[in-house]
Amino acid sequence: MAKVLIGILVVGIYSALTFYLGWNAKNWLVAMGWFHNPIIFWIVLYIMSFSIVIGRIHESLRIFSVIGNYWMFIFQYGLLLCLIAQLTIWLTPFKDVQLVGSIAVAVLVVLFIVGSYFAYSPVVRNLAVTMDKKDSELTSMRVVVASDFHLGVLSNKKHLQRFVNLSNEAKPDVVFLAGDLVDDDPKWFVEDGMAEVMKQLTSTYGVYGVLGNHEYYGKKIPEFVEEMDRAGVKILRDETIQIEKSFVITGQEDITNNERQQLKALKSENNLPWFVMNHTPNDLVTPAQEGVDFHMSGHTHKGQMWPNHFITARVFELDHGYKLKEQMHTLVSSGFGFWGPPIRLGSRSELWVVDITFQ
Repeated sequence: MAKVLIGILVVGIYSALTFYLGWNAKNWLVAMGWFHNPIIFWIVLYIMSFSIVIGRIHESLRIFSVIGNYWMFIFQYGLLLCLIAQLTIWLTPFKDVQLVGSIAVAVLVVLFIVGSYFAYSPVVRNLAVTMDKKDSELTSMRVVVASDFHLGVLSNKKHLQRFVNLSNEAKPDVVFLAGDLVDDDPKWFVEDGMAEVMKQLTSTYGVYGVLGNHEYYGKKIPEFVEEMDRAGVKILRDETIQIEKSFVITGQEDITNNERQQLKALKSENNLPWFVMNHTPNDLVTPAQEGVDFHMSGHTHKGQMWPNHFITARVFELDHGYKLKEQMHTLVSSGFGFWGPPIRLGSRSELWVVDITFQ
């Protein structure tokens, strides 16, 4: 009963905010002389606002999922711009609704264009670190780290090809994919033939990945793991493997899995450099205490759209970038793809190329 009441409250608040956004949009349209049919206007507005839910009803309603993803952008920045516009009209000499509203709409369009560019134009971030050689035969190695592809309808085959091209250009010794490779359901990965693109990844020691929370949301993990295997990606599920006499890789289950093993139980007895992938950077203390040499995560997207990064920065010890924690090198990627709208503001689609020197 409590969950039902909370759900009703959330829907009520969301509907009220949607009405506020629509009311401001209506006032601007009236000022522009473009507002003619209020019934159609409000129906379309609320269909858009709940389209992400409608799109989950059936596969044939896929278009509503796309609309819902873009609506997230309109909702967040539309509310912010409506508030700024209204304060401008109330508190400054600028009282012209048509002018102020037009400026707000223009800003929204510019944000959309810039955000789309940042989402679909990934950057390569370079990092060089020095690590204890231990018993490794290696003197140096290069790794590529990426996460949060959310491959599906909008983060598509073409975007995956961008990653493959950039990764192969780096000529890595190993590629690490730190979770949320697909957007819930792997069916779009399969139907669009993305495995053929993923197979093009080249590296000396292979390509390894872990599960993220969205693989769990999709509830098709066996199918996902099998498809990744066909694509040349070995998914590690609370597993530790040794790569020749060079290094050790551990892939942890995501924290969504309440039954995942403790990192201590996955520790190798071999005295080799230890690489760990854990999709969510919820705990950096434990791996540092256990002697992990290189810890990799994603999940945060660095908030993806400003000012959400202020939230992720408060929630996580490290929400993006590199940090040396005691003797552990820690890296959190903002992701190569995106969740929801293909928009990034205050963050950027990225992959990391890390050069490691062993001493």
